[in-house]
Amino acid sequence: MYKPPPPSARRKNIEFEPLSTTALILEDRPANLPAKSVEEALRHRQEYDEMVAEAKKREIKEAHKRKKIMRERFKQEDNIASAMVIWVNEILPNWEVRELWWQGLPPSVRGKVWSLAVGNELNITPELYEIFLSRAKERWKSFSETNSENDVEDVSASVADREASLELIKLDISRTFPSLYIFQKGGPYHDLLHSVLGAYTCYRPDVGYVQGMSFIAAVLILNLEEADAFIAFANLLNKPCQLAFFRVDHSMMLKYFAAFEVFFEENLPKLFLHFKSYSLTPDIYLIDWIFTLYSKSLPLDLACRVWDVFCRDGEEFLFRTGLGILRLYEDILLQMDFIHIAQFLTKLPEDITSEKLFSCIAAIQMQNSNKKWAQVFASLMKDNKEGDKNHSPALKS
Repeated sequence: MYKPPPPSARRKNIEFEPLSTTALILEDRPANLPAKSVEEALRHRQEYDEMVAEAKKREIKEAHKRKKIMRERFKQEDNIASAMVIWVNEILPNWEVRELWWQGLPPSVRGKVWSLAVGNELNITPELYEIFLSRAKERWKSFSETNSENDVEDVSASVADREASLELIKLDISRTFPSLYIFQKGGPYHDLLHSVLGAYTCYRPDVGYVQGMSFIAAVLILNLEEADAFIAFANLLNKPCQLAFFRVDHSMMLKYFAAFEVFFEENLPKLFLHFKSYSLTPDIYLIDWIFTLYSKSLPLDLACRVWDVFCRDGEEFLFRTGLGILRLYEDILLQMDFIHIAQFLTKLPEDITSEKLFSCIAAIQMQNSNKKWAQVFASLMKDNKEGDKNHSPALKS
C-alpha cells in the first residue's frame, strides 16, 4: 500500500506551496513512482504556463472592465454636473430650443430637468433625507402620545420649537389638490407628501412648515422619486425669493412687490392706476401665487408649464406670470372695485387656458428704462429701507 513520504521529503525541488491544484503538475512524483519523462515534464510546464497566461488575461480583462465601469460612472457624474452649464450657455440661446421650453417640457423628462435646473447647492443626499425623516417620525410619535386629536390645531401655538409645525402638516395635506384625491388620507401619495414635508420641517426648523408648501412638495412628488423630490424641494425653498416669502421677511418681500409694481406700471398703466385708486397693493394677490408657485391658483397642467419656464428663467418669470394673468383679465378687472378684484384674483377662473395665458405672458416686457428685472431689483435693494415702508400697508398690519 502506498504510504506518502514525510513532509520534509516532499517538494524538495520547489520553494513554494502550490496556490491551486493546477500548480501540482509542476511537482515531481513521489520517490516510489516512476519519474516524469522529459516530454511529459515539458508538456506539463506548457499546460501550466498556458493556464497562468489565461488567468492573467482574465484578470487584465476584469481590471479593464472595472476601469471602464468607473470611467462611465465618472463620465455620467460629470455630464450631470455640467448639464445646466451646457443648457444655459449652448442650448438655451438657440431660439428653437427656447421655443420648446416655452411650449412645455415632456412629462417624462420634466422632473429630471427641474432637478438639474434647481440644482443641489445644499449638497443634500438621500441618506440625509432619511435622517430627517426619522427625526420627524420620532416627533410625530411623541406628539401622538402627548396630544389628543382635538389639540392638534393648538400645537404650534403651545410649543415654541418650530418643528412643532409638524402637526400642522396633517391638517394641510388634506387641502392639497383635493380634487385629485391622491393626497387625501388613504390616497397613494398621502404618506409620501407627509414624509417630505415632515423631513423638511426638521431639516429647516428656522423656517418650519408654512401653508402653501404642501402644493410645491406635491408637484415635485408627482414628477420625482421621494428622495429626489425632497432634495429639489429643499433647494427650491432656499432660493432668495422663496426664502424671503416663507420666512416672511417683510423687508425683502416689500422690495419684490416694489419691483413687480415697476413692471406693472410699465406694461399695464391703466390697470396699475385703477389698482392704485383703490390702494390695492400686490401683497393681496401675489403672496398666494408666489407661496405655491401658482400650483394652487392655476390648473395643475398649466402650473407645470409655468414651472418649466420658471426653472429656466428664475424668479423673474414668477412675477412675469403674475403680470400675464393681470393682462389676461385686464378688461374685467378694470370694471371691478377693491373687494371684487381681491376675490377674483384669489380664485381665478377655472377655464383659464395655457394658450391664452402664455400669449399674455409673452406680451409682457420685463424691461424698464433699459433695466431688466435683476437690475431693477438690485437698485431697490440699495434704496433706503425707510422709503419702502409705505408700499404695502397690508403687510405692516
